[in-house]
Parts: sequence; C-alpha cells; structure tokens
Amino acid sequence: MADNEDPKKGRKNRGTSKEVCGYPLSIFFIVVNEFCERFSYYGMRAVLVLYFKYFLLWDDDLATSIYHVFVAFCYLTPILGAIVADSWLGKFKTIIYLSIVYAIGQVTMAISAIHDITDYDRDGTPDNMTFHVVLSMVGLFLIALGTGGIKPCVAAFGGDQFGNHQEKQRRTFFSVFYLCINGGSLLSTIITPILRAQDCGIYSKQKCYSLAFGVPAALMLVALVVFIVGSGMYYKAEPQGNIMGSVCKCIGFAIKNRYKHRSKQYPKRQHWMDWSEEKYEKLLIAQIKMVLKVLFLYIPLPMFWTLFDQKGSRWTLQATNMDGNFGLLVIQPDQMQTVNPILILTLVPIMDSLIYPLIKKCGLNFTPLRRMTVGMVMAAIAFVCAAVVQLQIDITFPTFPSASESQLKLMNMGNTPVTCLLPGNEPLVLPAAQANENFFTFKEDIISVKIVGPEVTKSIPLVKGKRQKLLIPANINDNWLLTDALNSKPQQGNNAIRFINGMNTTLNVSTAGADFGLIEPFYFSNYSQIKYGKAIFTLQSGSQSCEYSRDFGFGSSYTFFIPSTLVIGQNCQGAITESEDIKPNSAHMALQIPQYFFITVGEVMFSVTGLEFSYSQAPSNMKAVLQAGWLLTVAVGNFIVLIVAELAKLPKQWAEYVLFASLLIAVCFIFSIMAHFYTYIDPTEIEAQFMKKVDEDDDDDKSLKKAEIEMVRKDSNKSDKDEDDPGKRTKM
Repeated sequence: MADNEDPKKGRKNRGTSKEVCGYPLSIFFIVVNEFCERFSYYGMRAVLVLYFKYFLLWDDDLATSIYHVFVAFCYLTPILGAIVADSWLGKFKTIIYLSIVYAIGQVTMAISAIHDITDYDRDGTPDNMTFHVVLSMVGLFLIALGTGGIKPCVAAFGGDQFGNHQEKQRRTFFSVFYLCINGGSLLSTIITPILRAQDCGIYSKQKCYSLAFGVPAALMLVALVVFIVGSGMYYKAEPQGNIMGSVCKCIGFAIKNRYKHRSKQYPKRQHWMDWSEEKYEKLLIAQIKMVLKVLFLYIPLPMFWTLFDQKGSRWTLQATNMDGNFGLLVIQPDQMQTVNPILILTLVPIMDSLIYPLIKKCGLNFTPLRRMTVGMVMAAIAFVCAAVVQLQIDITFPTFPSASESQLKLMNMGNTPVTCLLPGNEPLVLPAAQANENFFTFKEDIISVKIVGPEVTKSIPLVKGKRQKLLIPANINDNWLLTDALNSKPQQGNNAIRFINGMNTTLNVSTAGADFGLIEPFYFSNYSQIKYGKAIFTLQSGSQSCEYSRDFGFGSSYTFFIPSTLVIGQNCQGAITESEDIKPNSAHMALQIPQYFFITVGEVMFSVTGLEFSYSQAPSNMKAVLQAGWLLTVAVGNFIVLIVAELAKLPKQWAEYVLFASLLIAVCFIFSIMAHFYTYIDPTEIEAQFMKKVDEDDDDDKSLKKAEIEMVRKDSNKSDKDEDDPGKRTKM
C-alpha cells in the first residue's frame, strides 16, 4: 500500500472504481444520484401547498401547517439516518434502503393525486377524500423518512471515495455536489408547476397533480437505479460507531454524576461536564465542551428558518392572488420559488469574491457571527416587504359579506334604462342590458326594491353571508330572478364565467375546455372556469352561430349578458355586455422579487456562513454532531410556524408577516448579544494541546515504569551478590 493511501480504504472495501481525470469514476454516479434526488424532493415540495389547498380542499392555515410539519420531519430524520449509518448499516446500505422507502413515498403521493380513483360520479372531484388524505399522509411520512435519512449520508459517502492524496479533487467534488443540489432545485421548481397546471384525467379534466408528483417519483427511481449501478465501484466504509451516541452518553453521565454529588460537601468543578471525568477521557470532554458552546449559540437560530421556509407556503399562497403575466412568460404561483435558487447561484460568488473582500478592505471586522446577525435582519426585511405586497393585494381584493351581511347586485335585462330605489341608497339608474358596478351590502333579511315609472315594488329575500344578483326582466311585471354570485375569488388563478340569456330562444354556449350547455330564455348558466388568456366563446341557436372573444387575467369573475337584440349569425362582439363581479388580480408577481432577494441574501449570510462557522469551531470528530444540531434548528423553526400561527390567529395576513418579522428582530437582538460574548477558538490547536499533554503523560509513565524496572533490576542484582557472599548468607 502506498504511503499516501488511506489504510482504512483497502482493496477489500474499495471496489473496482477507475479514475477519470484524477477523479474516482464512482463519484459520477453519486453526483447524478444527488441531482435526481434533489429534483424529486424540491419538485414535489414546490406544488405541495397548492395540492393541499386545491386538491384536498384544505384552507390556507391547515395547508400551511401540514406543509411545515412535513418540512420539520424532513429535518428531524437526518439524525436517525446518521445513527443507523454510523452504528449499524453503514452509509451505502442506509442510502439504498432509505432510497427505496423514499421512492415508495413519492409513488404513493402520485397515486394519491389521481382524482379519478374515487370520482364515482365523474364530476371531477374525489368522492372519498379520506382515501386521498390518508394516502398522501403516508406518502409524505415515507418521503420525510427517506430524504432525511439519506441527507447526512450521501455527501459523506461521496467524500469517502477519495484517497488522502486526492484532497483537491475532494474539495471540487463538494462544490459540484452543492451545484447539483441547487441545479436540481432550480429545474424542478420550473418544471413541476408547469406539469401541475396541465389538465388531465380519464373521466374529467382537473389540474394534473398526479403528473407533478409522478415525474419527481420517476426521478427518484432513476436516482436509486443510478446509485445501485455504481455499487461495484464504491468504497464502502464499515460502521465506525456513532459519535452522537458517545456524546449523549457522556453528557448523560455528567448530569447523573453531578446530581449524585449535588451536596455542598463535594467541591465544585470548573465546568459541569467535568463531572464525567471519572468515566470518560479528558479529550472527549473538552471536545464536547466546544460543541456545547456552539450549540448554545444555536438556540435563537430556529426563528430564521421559521421565516425562511414560508417561501414554499405563505408566499406561494400569496402569489395565487397575483398577476403572473410577464409578457412572453406566464408564471405559475409555485414557480416564483425559482427566484431563490437563481439568486443563490448568483449571490454566493458575488458575496465571496466581491462583497466580503470589500468590507474587509474598509477595515470592518465582519466576523461570521456578525454576518449571521445581518442575515437575520435581511430575512426580517423580506417579511416586511411581503407585508407591503400583501397590503397592495388587499387593496384590490373584493370585500365579501360577513356572516351577518348580504350583498346584492342588480342587472337590467331590458332594452331601456330603469331607475331603482334600494333601502339606504341613492336612486340607481341601470342602463339597458347593464348591471350596476358594485355590490350593495345589507344587514336586513328582506329588502324592498322599487322600480320608478312604471312603479313596481318587489320584496327580495337575502341570504346572510352570500352575494346575490337580481335579474330584472324587460317586462318588470314578470318574475324577477335571484341568483347566487361567487363568495370568494376563483381558485388557482382561473376566471369564473357565466352567461345570461336575454333572448327568446334557447342558446348553447361553449368554449375550449368548458361547455355552458343549453341556456333557457331569460335564464342563466352555471359558472365555468376559464384559464388566463384569450377565450373564444361560440353561441349557437339551431344552425346559426357566432363567436365572442375576451381576454382574461387571473382570478376574476364575469357575467356576460346576451341581449334580446342580438342576431345570431352576425357579429356577437359588440352586442354582448359584461358585468365584472370580481376584479382580476392586479398586483403583479414581480412585486415578490424584493422579498425573495432579501430572504436569499439572508440565506447566504446566515446559512452558508453558519455552516462554515460551525465547522470551524467544531472538533474534527464532532462535525456530524453540529450538522445534526444545525438541521434540528430547521425542524424547530418549522414547528414555530405552527405555534405562532395558531396562537396569533391574526385576521389579516400582512399582520402575520409583520409579527414574524418583529419576532425575528427580537431574536436577532438576543443573538447579537450572545455573539458579542462568544470567544472564537481553534479546535485543532486545543486538541493538539491535549494530545501533547497525553503524550507527555505517557512519557512520564514510561519513564516512571522504566525507573521502576531499573530499580527492580538493581535490587535483583544486589540480591544475587548477597547470596554469593557466605558471610551475608550466615547472617541471614
């Protein structure tokens, strides 16, 4: 074996990997595996909150809560994966077994999103929602177990493939590995929302969540197959024992021993961990002290992740109420998440090569902990931006009736204007074939609507908590129609459209992807969902037909009135009138870019710097412990989202954003104080000092033992001489 070869990496475990350009061929399988796995995870996660809201029909709060519970478990299970890999199966088998679990979870999620399975009445909505909920929860549990379990293993397994003489190649590998993570994230958050937006189904067409989950499932299967194909080339290290277990046992013994000796008769020790000296080595105790010092700084950190991970929940839901038309591109709400990985790939080199060196040249001591503090401030600013955007959305958002109110809009179906009198309002003039602009709000159960000249009064029963539309016929003495209007914005950015037939003949109205069916004279159709863009409606009566076209935005609702003066077969465009019941989304998704920018700057300064700081302050054999602690802060942060959201119960979303920003600023202040009193250390130097002391103690022990042996030898020689002296033998 060569001198520079790792003695632990013998031919028995190394496999038969060849080298390509100085790199083990095996790492290419690992890199491809990581890219596919990250595509699978982030692709599924990108559409998850919308799946909860629009497929499982959960409200925003429940969708957000379950989303963050899932993310939290994804960051709790790495601890389990590390323990299993280090103590039992080893990294290779752990990756294989948990990847199988992972793939099963992704396939389960794809199956749970097939609405045709329980759509017995073929109306496009699952009839057994419990089946889909249970199946999706099982899938998410398996995914959390799989992705979290392999998280601490894959990168370390890749690093194991390099010998000690390949340190440069190992560093390059980790850089490429990080790029694969962001590359997979970027592509998946672009592609899966596009797949989700497609219509699919056997009996009825709905948003294709099954395809959006199915493609990530396929990529996870590809990741598993690729990893298995390279099996014969890998170096597979045997489990070396779990350092986290040793740390926990040592800490547990120190606490137990301190409790046993809590009486004042026992002298105090410099540090409470010193109570474990009776059983554990001083070097291990010193290493644990260094780790605990860093873990103490971790206490405020979960609050950053509380804000950061809401990109995939609250911010995505916010985007559903915005305009995604970017000219040449129409962006889906869940595609806005792509801004984060794009900015990450852009900002990391800029910060490292330009911003940080520039700050250093200015003579500022921008320590890692100060960077992390600024990163937390950036995240708080991002949420202030989100609150401002939410205020802009709320301004354009319609005011729907409360549980004690009713809202009413009037439409004149005749060919001449009419004047209406409503309780508590000025006289209202309705032009021919037109409706009034805004809904009137009433608290009464029944109101009187009076038509002036000829005078007709009708009592109109209203329904609390609902919007309604009153259709006044051309002959005001005929029956008036009262129909329900929408009480909420149309879902998924669609536009809710319906037609009112004011003609004496039955009409059929249809368009691509929707059929309004036959509309009886002086009656109305049901609402149909129309996508963003230009829609062409075909009106047909017998053999005669004409077309009416209209461009739609996002999230609007219109009622189109077909007047009795329309002649089928001629141009419909100028004759049909419209009533805008709900305005389209007017706040543009581009308004979210500043909040994504600030949260990404915060991520670069907080997350990247935090990991570097943790590794620099961790003993050589305890970096995995700090990695587990870091991931634990992410999990706790996601649980905090649930706690704060449930306790606060704020009626306005912008207020919740401000609350989270305020909490982070408060935590940031505490962290800055803790950071001020933190003393940076060099773990390598401390370990070297301990090793030197151990060596000196060993030398002293050897010298003492040598002296004892020499004394024994001298005593033995002296005894032999005494035995040879006859006089001394007689004396004895």
